[in-house]
Amino acid sequence: MSTPTATHSAAGDTASGAQPSGRLVIGWQLPVLVALLVAASACALSLGTPYVPLHRLPGALLDGDSTLAGIVVTELRVPRLVLALVAGACLGAAGLVLQEALRNPLAVPEMLGVSSGAALGVAAPLVLAVSLPAAVQPLLAIGGAALGGGLTLLAAGLGRSPSAVLLTGAAVAAALQAALLVLMVMADQLDLQLIYRYLLGSLSARTWEDVTGLWPWLLVAVPALVLCAPVLSVLRLGDEDAEALGVRAQRARLAALAIAVVLIAPVTAVCGPVAWVGFLAPHLARWFNPAAGAVRWLPWSAAWGAAVVAVADVPARLALAPVETPVGAWTALVGVPAGVALLRSGRRRPAGTAVVRSAPQGTDAVPARPSEEVR
Repeated sequence: MSTPTATHSAAGDTASGAQPSGRLVIGWQLPVLVALLVAASACALSLGTPYVPLHRLPGALLDGDSTLAGIVVTELRVPRLVLALVAGACLGAAGLVLQEALRNPLAVPEMLGVSSGAALGVAAPLVLAVSLPAAVQPLLAIGGAALGGGLTLLAAGLGRSPSAVLLTGAAVAAALQAALLVLMVMADQLDLQLIYRYLLGSLSARTWEDVTGLWPWLLVAVPALVLCAPVLSVLRLGDEDAEALGVRAQRARLAALAIAVVLIAPVTAVCGPVAWVGFLAPHLARWFNPAAGAVRWLPWSAAWGAAVVAVADVPARLALAPVETPVGAWTALVGVPAGVALLRSGRRRPAGTAVVRSAPQGTDAVPARPSEEVR
């Protein structure tokens, strides 16, 4: 029978073995993130044709449209950078919402039919030569994303099993992508080039009008995210425990999907499906702070999503200049292997660094079950 002294000593050994490395990683998150954002912003605004030295950027921003450098920076590069940051933040936050709601680290928009549905809603009128105002495109994207996500949940029994939702979502996404391929076959050569670049995700030729079109949707999504984050922490406990705490798991999962759709669809309408940002950003947030919960992970996931898209857009614009490559190709190229590596490193966490799952206010912290600790 262990004595209090022995128990205290064991707890101290565990803390001394786990906490220093955890605190070290957590302490590096903000400097690394700020450094990436500053470097990506400087490269995005400075590099290209014409080249604008860093010391001339303030003058170019203040000059506005009075000089060539001012026009290029303020009318082309700044809105593109802002759009990259906003789009990445939306995709990163949506990825975390889906992963936490379904309790599956592989639950990403690309695997649930959400991104494919949004892309189909925008691409179909273009191929069918239906003339629609630009303001309608986000609504079409939301309709397509809701259709894809709704079909996934309905086919999987309204999300009773996270694994069933993921497998069903992959099938729905494949069906929607097949429909996109049919549209590409029907399109003429000019439309085919536009659709191909759109489906890979591109920030090329985006202006302030594209940026301002996202703000109304953000005004709806951000308050919903704030209200949704504590519920996500409860859903991590499992459906039975969530029901015992007064949260209806199926309704909460549907609400989480709706929030993810509002975040993803307007971005997809403007930029196309920028792939795998919603997969990488949440894993970066968890890797830097593995003992936190959904409430703390959410802002970090949004910040990492913004950094990932901003960094990826630099080689997308400059690597093969003067030809631009889609930013979605770069995020997929880096996001998939990096996300898998982070997922594997999380599974190899030492035994002394057990994760304590966040619990709602007024309840005791619940230790993670063995099956959920290694996710």
